[in-house]
Amino acid sequence: MLGSMSGQVLVIGAGPTGLTAACVLSSWGIHVRVVDAAEAPFAGSRGKGMQPRTLEILDNLGVSGRLIATGRSRLLARHYHPDGSFQLVDLNEGAEPGPDSPYGRSLIIPQWRTEQVLRERLASHGVEVEWGRGVTELEQDQAGVVARFADGTEARADYAIGCDGGSSTVRRLLGVPFLGETTESVRMLVGDVELEGLDRDHWHIWLGENFRGVALCPLPATDTFQFQAPLPPGQPDEPSLANCQRIVDDVIGPGRVRLRRATWLSKWRLNVRMVDRYRVGRVFLAGDAAHVHSPAGGQGLNTGVQDAANLGWKLAHVLAGAPESLLDTYQAERLPVAAGVLGLSNRLMDKVPGARPAADRTEALQLGVSYRGGPLAPPVDADGPNPGDRAPDALCRTATGEPVRLFELFRGPHWTLLDFGHPEHTLGIPTAYIGRDVIDHEGHARRAYAARDGELVLVRPDGYIGTRSLDAAEIAGYLGAAGAGVVNSAGTDSDQRRVRA
Repeated sequence: MLGSMSGQVLVIGAGPTGLTAACVLSSWGIHVRVVDAAEAPFAGSRGKGMQPRTLEILDNLGVSGRLIATGRSRLLARHYHPDGSFQLVDLNEGAEPGPDSPYGRSLIIPQWRTEQVLRERLASHGVEVEWGRGVTELEQDQAGVVARFADGTEARADYAIGCDGGSSTVRRLLGVPFLGETTESVRMLVGDVELEGLDRDHWHIWLGENFRGVALCPLPATDTFQFQAPLPPGQPDEPSLANCQRIVDDVIGPGRVRLRRATWLSKWRLNVRMVDRYRVGRVFLAGDAAHVHSPAGGQGLNTGVQDAANLGWKLAHVLAGAPESLLDTYQAERLPVAAGVLGLSNRLMDKVPGARPAADRTEALQLGVSYRGGPLAPPVDADGPNPGDRAPDALCRTATGEPVRLFELFRGPHWTLLDFGHPEHTLGIPTAYIGRDVIDHEGHARRAYAARDGELVLVRPDGYIGTRSLDAAEIAGYLGAAGAGVVNSAGTDSDQRRVRA
């Protein structure tokens, strides 16, 4: 009963991770199907904090502008004290956009809207999510994967990606253990509510002793606030409007804030877990199916989206003929990142929002995520960003004087070569010639990359540096080892071209 349910890659789960993976794959021209056990899209704000690095990743898909238009990056937190006084706190204090980082601050945007934007982007590639397709069985052999669904249908694909959340059916069917702990004593109610009594210009936070507290964050371009309240031991955890109102009255005072309606409510417990492997044969795990975090610092959704961006281009390359071993680099690069983020989110969970050290703020923005020292990051002698590091942006101009960002040149399904005056090379991939087609009029690009005259810097499709060298033969050797030679003409987007600003 394969029918129309066959495809090259089957993405199981239509949250931010699955949708990003599908968008990346389809942009490379890969036939992809997306299925989800739910009957309809998720309607809650859950992962409302989008970090700058995630916005950069999604810039590559051409959707960051839409997200920013309906989100908010400047929202002061109003911390209320027991005596009625309050303190204004900038949760992104010291973080600002700059030439090398256009998205310098976290963006508040409800998760349901992020998913909506990604679904619309995916639909522009001709792919629609298939709802009500819960996976019940998975089989695989050397030729591919067969997924069977609760409705009796099945799908065969070359590969499958399990992006089906913390209670992942795919992970269970693969027999992959979920290592970590669940702490029943740390619980929280979370939801989206309409209310009376608060302005929408601040994130309102009341914190007390013995787990007493309430946070109410206005969700941009909506009529709702996200409600969060830790639950003291023994307190009822029923996710109801009446229970939320009782907590508000207890913490803030009766009659001060009235909750009118809830559009989504849930209960949460501290669940910090991750898998010990991201791949079983032809099936991969990504996002919450591979790691779950505390809600502090807005790390979960962001880490999942970046999982998807890392895996997507590699699957596309292998399906185009690159060595299968390229897929092993997904776990090698992403598993250490998830382990590090789990440690960060736990540290942030113990701190008052806005009071965390500057080092933690930098980590939380995820701009420092690096694959340096990994299998795709050969060591080089460079003063600037090394292989495996994030490739920075820079403000430049075209030869005709029009403004252009390096991120615009990276956008789309391709590798990008930055040529800082190499005398000659014929590598046959999209190339930005700094100083000829791309005018570095204020020196932003050279400073960001600490580039030497004649240096070539190779940027991966996911916005990380592959390698850099004065020797074009070294760049060519890296491209061949990464399987880039088989995909130079792949892709369906108009950005698949020789980059000339």
